[in-house]
Amino acid sequence: MSAVRVRQRGLGRSVIARSLTYVLLIALAMLMLLPFIWMASASLKLDKDVFRFPIEWIPRDPQWSNYTTIWTRIPFLTFILNTLKLTTIITFLQVATSSFAAYAFAKLEFKGRDFLFLAYLGSIAIPWQVYMIPQFILMRELGLVDTHLSLILLQAFTAFGVFLLRQFFISIPNEILDAARIDGLSEYGIYFRIMLPLSKPALATLTIFSAVFVWNDFMGPLIYLHSESLKTIQLGLRMFIQQYSTDYALIMAASLISLIPVMALFFAFQRFFVEGIGTTGIKG
Repeated sequence: MSAVRVRQRGLGRSVIARSLTYVLLIALAMLMLLPFIWMASASLKLDKDVFRFPIEWIPRDPQWSNYTTIWTRIPFLTFILNTLKLTTIITFLQVATSSFAAYAFAKLEFKGRDFLFLAYLGSIAIPWQVYMIPQFILMRELGLVDTHLSLILLQAFTAFGVFLLRQFFISIPNEILDAARIDGLSEYGIYFRIMLPLSKPALATLTIFSAVFVWNDFMGPLIYLHSESLKTIQLGLRMFIQQYSTDYALIMAASLISLIPVMALFFAFQRFFVEGIGTTGIKG
């Protein structure tokens, strides 16, 4: 009887501990979601009611017209299409160039490989503000200022992506690659037929990181894009800020819409993203 009671007490404590853990996690999740809930609430209010205290979480008179006004007040659709264009192209280039370089640094032997990788990786530690002006002068001399091509060229490569994929590629056994070489497969064939299919989690992780960064980029478009027809969403949100007033309700509505593509991308790659975070850097 005593053994059964001890077992029941242990089971009861385990249930209580697990319940408290879930309660804590739910509370933390709600705390993280609170700014987004406030943003959704503010998007349905008049400007004079956005910062009213106490907060009216559910507006008594929802201003659904805010979601139609943002499309006519500024060329919001143009900004979305421009941002989508830049995000798609730059993300594809970053994944392509990073995976190609990561394969060389992880699986190919050549003189100075490790030094070159460390030097390239060290560029992450250099603040962007240090080389921001030289980059702009270079783009101006090439006549690429006020074009999307300037942002595409400047962001086509990422040292972080090379590091992320290299750590994943290292975990792939060399025996698989040696067997493919014996069978006559070239290095390009190994890259396309073996490395890329086995690296879906890491590729999905880099895709999410790159897409979110480009989608939310503000300083790059602010410096290089001047024409209204070329601007992105982040610059478009700034247009709601006037000299003597700010349309906070419209900013919240536009911000909420701009989150939809990012959230859709995350949910589409969520399974691969979680797997990539759990396995990248683990050498098997």
